[in-house]
Amino acid sequence: MDDSERATIRDVAARAGVSASTVSRVIKGDYPVAQATRTRVLRAMRELDYVLNVHARALSGASTKMVAFVLDDVTGPSFAYVAKGVEQQATAEGRLCLVCTTHGDPARELTVVEAMREQRADAVILVGGGSADDAYRRRMTHFAHALDKAGSRLVLCGRPPLGDDVPTTVVEYDNEAGAYAMTSHLLSRGHRRIVYLGAATAEDQNTTKIDRVHGFRRAHEDYGVPYDPDLILPSHFSRSAGYEATKRLLAVGAEFTAIFAGTDMVAAGVLAALREAGVRVPEDVSVAGYDDIPLAADLVPGLTTVHIPTEELGRTAVRLALDLSQPQHVVLGTHIVVRGSVGKRTVTPP
Repeated sequence: MDDSERATIRDVAARAGVSASTVSRVIKGDYPVAQATRTRVLRAMRELDYVLNVHARALSGASTKMVAFVLDDVTGPSFAYVAKGVEQQATAEGRLCLVCTTHGDPARELTVVEAMREQRADAVILVGGGSADDAYRRRMTHFAHALDKAGSRLVLCGRPPLGDDVPTTVVEYDNEAGAYAMTSHLLSRGHRRIVYLGAATAEDQNTTKIDRVHGFRRAHEDYGVPYDPDLILPSHFSRSAGYEATKRLLAVGAEFTAIFAGTDMVAAGVLAALREAGVRVPEDVSVAGYDDIPLAADLVPGLTTVHIPTEELGRTAVRLALDLSQPQHVVLGTHIVVRGSVGKRTVTPP
């Protein structure tokens, strides 16, 4: 079918064996349609190249049928799997998915949110930790209300709510409990000098980092084991940060028997630095991570880590934002995945 014979709604309806009004409902997403019927319509749209036309209209501003996915960095593995869930659900809902990056800059994040409000995106999904800074929270609250007035929705995915009176969709996971569980696991294995690598700085005030440190400290308190504040270290969530921080710890002769890395990518850098120094894992030092990205199982040894339901976070964020009749605050669970990188404390610190 060439440009002069573009498929119409009636063509899609005929191919799917439904009425034109049913096709319209699937496209608009404003009326319940049986999943089997929706699947037939979406298949017919793909076969007739109709979806591409809908997306083109969305980009031109003639339609608002898109969701914006705003994240720190597209190369972050855990973010990528949340993005996969967002894109899959957005496609199922007949929406175009627009990806925007902030490079870890809260000011840029606010700028992107404002731009998406002007574009009248159906939902603006913010992924990953936000900022605990009061000025940031006030501005984000303002944008939540502005988006709501424009018929859009601010979605906080993997971060805490802004307040009960703020019109947002919140899909988070039990971030603090995951860190608590992993720290408890390390303590139960006899570790008493545990490095936590991935704390927030006074400048970034990242809520994900803050919550994980809370879990780390609370586990020590509940076990009656004092923690050394000097072993709670700020770090970017990257492999290079884990590598460099571990090299510094070894160079100064810090005493520790385990390193709890703030993410699996940080843990990958930790393992590399320990391997270079001839430090055995887990015989000399145990290493744990957070996220359970696919890479974690392939590290040597396999990484013990906290599993986050990343794809489910993305799918749930889109589904709830487009159906306000459902609960608008959901907390998903985490759990520990035990592999070979954590052992019992049986030797003296390095």
